[in-house]
Amino acid sequence: MQPVIQRAPAELAIQVAPGSPTVLRRAAETRQIRAAVEGQSAESVIRANEDAGVLGREALARAPFDARALRVVGLSEARAGREAQADELLTLAGNWSLRDDPAHAWLVDYRLRRGDYVSSFAHADTLARRREAMRPNIFRLFTTAATVDTERALPVIAKLVSEQPSWRQDYLDSLYSTTDGLRVAINLAVVLEAGQAPLNNAELRQLYLYLIDRGLLDGARTVRESLNRPAMQITVANGSFDDPSSPEPFQWRIAQGAGIVAEILEDDIRSADPALRVSFDGYTEETIAEQLMFLSAGQYRMTFEARTENGDPNRHLNWTVICAPGDRRIMRAPSAPAGAQVWTAGAAEFVVPDNCPGQWLQLRSVPDQKRANTVAWYDRLVVTRIGP
Repeated sequence: MQPVIQRAPAELAIQVAPGSPTVLRRAAETRQIRAAVEGQSAESVIRANEDAGVLGREALARAPFDARALRVVGLSEARAGREAQADELLTLAGNWSLRDDPAHAWLVDYRLRRGDYVSSFAHADTLARRREAMRPNIFRLFTTAATVDTERALPVIAKLVSEQPSWRQDYLDSLYSTTDGLRVAINLAVVLEAGQAPLNNAELRQLYLYLIDRGLLDGARTVRESLNRPAMQITVANGSFDDPSSPEPFQWRIAQGAGIVAEILEDDIRSADPALRVSFDGYTEETIAEQLMFLSAGQYRMTFEARTENGDPNRHLNWTVICAPGDRRIMRAPSAPAGAQVWTAGAAEFVVPDNCPGQWLQLRSVPDQKRANTVAWYDRLVVTRIGP
């Protein structure tokens, strides 16, 4: 008997066990699904919806806490135009079962149409946690609301995201595919920063790099100024190679390539003092290390310390500064003072022009015609404004 009740077609099951609340609920659901099938006459739809409501109520009479039966009754009320009654019933069904997707989906739509973002998005959160396939539609709903009604919708979304739901990273990823999404991502980052779960470094790095890759340097500046991560007064982040807390691109991005090995290591002369060690074979042209700066127009001096372990870094490795966006070079200087066999101070000056909103500070290799093994260390790099 039980397999028939649970798995047989509803029409057969109701003949075998007409008093079973499970069978009645299954029959009600079947009628309600049929009421939604396109191509039927209005009379057929109304009749099927009424039948579903009757069967659902009979199921509830025998099993008063059946959330699915309650949902059928609630949806039948909604489709009959009695939305206030439907709201009460479906709210109760949703509270009884977080797994009842149709109830939560109806509540999302109903509450949203009434401008109740808190309630609507709470039910959307329930769906997003359970149904990955529904996330794209839910995310579009969030982003559209945050775009057209930022002041009211964005704080609600930020509160949900700050609770670290399973869909947090998926939603952040979804924002980077459109211009509107990037704007929402910027605003969301600012709101989250004041809460309990701000963007972590990996999430913030992702936002910065998407903005820069799309040429939205002003957006990246806005985020950095608003979050102060890293602080705007820091011209070069982690210039001593001992503080990885800042996210890229305001942090050293160290490349590895054929013939080049670059890594941050403890210096074997100044113990417990990390520094950048670079080994270069002389053949490859590569950006070995770089980070983005936001310097206003004016004169600057870059100071650093360097030590030669092998070869001639003065010839084969250069410090450069290039405007962003674009590729205009405004500084090129040897990476180490000549003959610096011990830690030696070096310096270079450059001018940031008016049309240079961002600057890439880079350590670049200079290829030669023959093998020339070069090994050098770098530390304590600072950029200071010296004039207008």
